[in-house]
Amino acid sequence: MPDPLLTRIVGELADVPGLRAIALGGSRARGTAQAGSDYDVGLYIASRHDLDTAALREAVRRLVDAPQTVELTAVGGWGQWVVGGGWLRIDGHKVDLLYREIDAVGGVIDDCRKGRIEMHYQPGHPHGFVSAIWMGEVALCRPLHDPAQLLAGLKSRCTPYPRRLRDAIIARFQWEIAFSIDNAELAVGRGDHTHVAGCAYRALACLAQVLFAVNGRYLINEKGALKEAATFGLALGGLAARVELIWQSIGNGEFGAALRSLREVEAELKQALVHAATAG
Repeated sequence: MPDPLLTRIVGELADVPGLRAIALGGSRARGTAQAGSDYDVGLYIASRHDLDTAALREAVRRLVDAPQTVELTAVGGWGQWVVGGGWLRIDGHKVDLLYREIDAVGGVIDDCRKGRIEMHYQPGHPHGFVSAIWMGEVALCRPLHDPAQLLAGLKSRCTPYPRRLRDAIIARFQWEIAFSIDNAELAVGRGDHTHVAGCAYRALACLAQVLFAVNGRYLINEKGALKEAATFGLALGGLAARVELIWQSIGNGEFGAALRSLREVEAELKQALVHAATAG
């Protein structure tokens, strides 16, 4: 059954000059949304120079609950990787618009298929923005408006999950798990508890990257990633509960216990990867 909110959005935005495709992303595209979940709407554009942001702003004003408060960024206003867009409220629902330059996304997909990834600092992504997120967004999105079948063409290059991408992500992030734990242990000795927590977070974020990759799954956001990874076919026993205990230990100042638990998780991951390599 069509979502009337999405129908309204597409109806207003489809004819904006420079807009090539519209896609639903996030939990609503994956079928895991709650009743109050945001709507994540990707606007795939030809280039930053072609998008008529004035026309887009006028179209958005016809949609939102408070037209006088509409704010949209220029293309690039949120940095190279999140790019730009707007945070809106339509019919009482939170709707996030995100720009993506479709040729740039295609180039990243080509790189990922060859095993080339990049990692960048990005507000809103505490672990950083892995370029493969763009590929994952395409793979998991639901096209809403794709008259030239541009998104369909990109999606066809995302399945199956590329073996070279899997190998690149494991090579990029696995070693950093133990490295982060080592640094956390040094920080305990200095009494630098903020650094301990930061290193523990990086270790767990890298763990999530590896678990998603070895299971052939795209990780498009750190939020909830470990909880999702705990449900995969190749997972670590009791992962969600163990992560919760690690953070409880850190919160209670029991840093030694937390880091020992992280070491155990890291060792089990190594064994799981060896088993996966042998089986595959």
